[in-house]
Order: sequence, then C-alpha cells, then structure tokens
Amino acid sequence: MEQDRIIVRKATLSDIQYAATITDEMEASAKARGTGIGKRPVSTIIDKIRQGKAVIAVTADKVWVGFSYIEIWGHGEYVSNSGLIVNPSFRNMGVASRIKKRIFRLSRELYPAAKVFSITSGLAIMKMNTKLGFEPVTFSEITKDEQFWAGCKGCVNYDILQKKEFKHCICTAMLYTPQEHGISQAVKSTAAQLLLS
Repeated sequence: MEQDRIIVRKATLSDIQYAATITDEMEASAKARGTGIGKRPVSTIIDKIRQGKAVIAVTADKVWVGFSYIEIWGHGEYVSNSGLIVNPSFRNMGVASRIKKRIFRLSRELYPAAKVFSITSGLAIMKMNTKLGFEPVTFSEITKDEQFWAGCKGCVNYDILQKKEFKHCICTAMLYTPQEHGISQAVKSTAAQLLLS
C-alpha cells in the first residue's frame, strides 16, 4: 500500500532540496482554491527546516509528499502550525492528518506552555484540529502580533479582514490551550523561563 511507504518526520537539512517545490505547490493550491495565503518565500521554508521547526512527508524513495512548519508569536505565548501542504499526487490518503498530528506534537515538544492556534477556511483542517483538542475562538483570542496579520496580506480575503478590523474574516480561528489539557503550572513557568533566556 502506497501510504505505508510515506514517512512523516521532523525535517532535516537534507530536506532543503524540496523548499522550492513546497513553495510552488503552496502557491498553486491557493490559486486553485481561490482562497488562502499564497506562496511563501523559499527562504522561509529553508529557515524553518534549519531551525528544526518543520515536518516533512516523503516516500521511502525520497519523493516529496507534504510539509508544515511552526511559527512563534507574542514572545512565545502563541505558536501557529502553518503552511500545511500535500503533493496533489498523494492527497486523499490521510497524509495531511499525519502531518498535522506530527507538527502539533513538535509544537508541544518545543513550546509546551504556548497556546497553539490555527486559522483555516478548510473543513478538513477544522476536523483535524478538533480531534487534537482545538476549539473555535474569535480572532481576539489569538495573537495580536502585527507580523502575523501582515502574513495575511497575500490572501484574497485580506480586504475583508481589514474592514473587520482584524476581528473577523472568512477563516475560522481555532485554539489549543495547554492549561485546559492538564499542563501543570510548574511546567508552564519553566517553559516560559526557557523562552525568555
């Protein structure tokens, strides 16, 4: 079975070779959907791989299958799982779900006290997020970081977001709050100190 040959793992430096392919597919997929954020710079993908903040899916014979990465916001108070993309040849095989679970796990490993958020207009991502413990929230409950919202400028719906003063859009915001899922205050305090050091 083809999906048995797909490996989902933390990206390594050798995966930089896929960066241009990943950004090209992000742009093509956004255009095909008619919504969503378009192409990221290749340098962004390379930086995330180098920083250990990316997950990749490849076949056993090294064909690129999918990708996602982590962004940090609000001085570590928030983490977003971003750029989830799957090669069209491997869609509808459960790959997106496997990548989503792995990038979420990596987020929790690297930033255990951070709130994890996701903004999407896709029902499939909403369902994946719900299974992981995310809940729908208003935009006021996620990061206020201006750089995050600047990243939405490439979206065809940016004018709606601006008109609504960054409080509403076509996308749904979803939030995972570790405190609601049993993280202890001691772990939160230690993690916060590590982020500030």
